[in-house]
Amino acid sequence: MADSGGVTEESRPEEFTAALEDYERHLRSRRGLSEHTVRAYRTDLTGLFDHLYRLGTPELGAVDLRALRSWLANQQTRGQSRATVQRRAAAVRMFFAWAHQSGRTLGNPAASLQSPKLVRTLPPTLDRADAAQMLAEAITVARDSGGPVAVRDVALLELLYATGMRVAELCGLDVDDLDPDRRLVRVFGKGGKERTVPVGGPAWHALDTWLAQGRAPLLTVESGAALFIGERGRRIDPRVVRRIVHRALRAVDGAPDLGPHGLRHAMATHLLEGGADLRSVQEMLGHASLATTQIYTHVTNERLRAAFEQAHPRA
Repeated sequence: MADSGGVTEESRPEEFTAALEDYERHLRSRRGLSEHTVRAYRTDLTGLFDHLYRLGTPELGAVDLRALRSWLANQQTRGQSRATVQRRAAAVRMFFAWAHQSGRTLGNPAASLQSPKLVRTLPPTLDRADAAQMLAEAITVARDSGGPVAVRDVALLELLYATGMRVAELCGLDVDDLDPDRRLVRVFGKGGKERTVPVGGPAWHALDTWLAQGRAPLLTVESGAALFIGERGRRIDPRVVRRIVHRALRAVDGAPDLGPHGLRHAMATHLLEGGADLRSVQEMLGHASLATTQIYTHVTNERLRAAFEQAHPRA
């Protein structure tokens, strides 16, 4: 298969291909990354290797900082966003750090590779009223239809908004991850990191209803211990969850069209607006860095400023 520059898998230097396969194994076994993340790293690195090959650099030991900068410049020339270029630069720095540590290169040519600074944008989010109406509409649909799928959708929406978990984390939940005595849920996040998140009363009630009335009619031999299952009995797919969230928000007049990550943003923003401390929100979201969580303080500050400018006579 050829890429846009005419490089094929067969023509790519064998050393690049072998190193990439070893690195993929390292990412899966040693770092515990998901298949989706590993595929993203592979795509980024394949693009780099093909660029190096076109430059006449056939082996890892011959790669230098100038060649890597050339690749980054090529990404920007092709119109890639700052966020994409920054992510790809980080992927290359990680790869060459591994290559150096594992003895595949004598040095690390990417150690001083710089990427464009990312301009952080405020994540779109829901108002409290929109979130409440979305859940109320879903409950009405479940009550009127009485079907297991509608009951599941209520539990799923309530849990996403209550915990702020990522869609992959929600899809990976098992029934045993619920602690009904303490109203907690065990979540396995990025890199297999485990955290425990509290669940509020309405979300727990929705989960109880799903487990008591909705899950059993959909169970098959393929269901296993999965908490949320699809109409065919298999563990629910992230794409299905995204469709459920988009559909639920379309039922709310004036609400932004968001996916599951939008409910994660809403949960964090509403917690901070309610007085929760930043460190607690960081732990609930599973952020490795507090700086990632701090973006939500800007959202709440923007709302405060908007309210001030609208209401204060001398704003």
